Amino acid sequence: MKYPSYISLCLLFLLVACQNGAAPSQEAENRNGFSVEETAFGSTPEGPASLFTLQNKNGITLKVTNFGGILVALWAPDRNGKLADITLGFDSLSSYQAEHPYFGSLIGRYGNRIAKGKFSVNGKEYTLAINNEPNSLHGGKLGFNRRLWDTKILESETYVGLEMKRRSPDMEEGFPGNLDVTVRYLLNNQNEWIIEYEAQTDQETPINLTQHAYFNLNGAGSGSINGHELMIKASRYTPVDATLIPTGDLASVEGTPFDFRTPTLIGARIAREHQQLTYGMGYDHNWVLDRTGDGLELAASLYARESGRFIEVLTEEPGLQFYGGNFLDGTNIGKGGKAYQHRTGLCLETQHFPDSPNQTDFPSTMLKPGETYKTKTTYRFSTK
Repeated sequence: MKYPSYISLCLLFLLVACQNGAAPSQEAENRNGFSVEETAFGSTPEGPASLFTLQNKNGITLKVTNFGGILVALWAPDRNGKLADITLGFDSLSSYQAEHPYFGSLIGRYGNRIAKGKFSVNGKEYTLAINNEPNSLHGGKLGFNRRLWDTKILESETYVGLEMKRRSPDMEEGFPGNLDVTVRYLLNNQNEWIIEYEAQTDQETPINLTQHAYFNLNGAGSGSINGHELMIKASRYTPVDATLIPTGDLASVEGTPFDFRTPTLIGARIAREHQQLTYGMGYDHNWVLDRTGDGLELAASLYARESGRFIEVLTEEPGLQFYGGNFLDGTNIGKGGKAYQHRTGLCLETQHFPDSPNQTDFPSTMLKPGETYKTKTTYRFSTK
């Protein structure tokens, strides 16, 4: 009897494995409509940066760089199917390396403000960089948005994505403990951009990660966002002092310009006389979300009548910072040479509350050794 050759047996085994789903064919992967591409994006002090392009079957496209975990572009269709980039940012890495208002950035270790750059852990005081006088903002002078992340492309039958990892060493920007961080950006065919955050520490430390994308649903550089309709599922917000640090109160939105429980034009009440609007030069506040449990829940929605684009924000976080682009003034020249003028982009940052390390009545942001910080936020895109 003549036995088949070793090569023939290997080929036969591979054919059977593929037929049984052990090794999906390239054709099967393509039928799901996902694609991912990595290209060079310039150099940083920590090494070369890459630009990753993630796309689903509907044309939703995310462009992300591993420098700062920055969302460089987000292409989404309008009600007529026409694609546009709906997030503010730059064409080049060098612009992201210069000073800018956190366009598209991954924020850490602590998103938002910490009063006077100080907090205590177990009786020991820690001092942070003051980069938003007189407070510390978004992780300090060299926060996560200015660091190069180790990356891995993720592919499955239901999503395409990017996993980013880095160790934030003990006392980086003044924060205690070696913090190992993993962030995943996932894109599925339900037009959802899913962000998963995880972290572990070897010393007790505060942590509050978020994403600082600026949206304009008519397209980046396409005029004011005051005509967008915003809904925030929150009956309370955290009033601030003149330096934008929460006072500790949880104030009702009832009868105030901060009531977005039903969809309301952002510009409808922005010029109303109100001390909080004066402090923030408009909206730059944290809303206390009306949650029913610990899982992923709807927190906000945003709609542009002109384009028909609609975003729903779902999160496991207790708060949402709505920032209306009040400090944009045309000095940032963005993609395509467009100057980003006053209130031409907005942020919906899911988070724990600002200054929580100094506010004992706020939900805690302290992470202890042996624990895992784990939270998820989803931005769901559609039209109507």
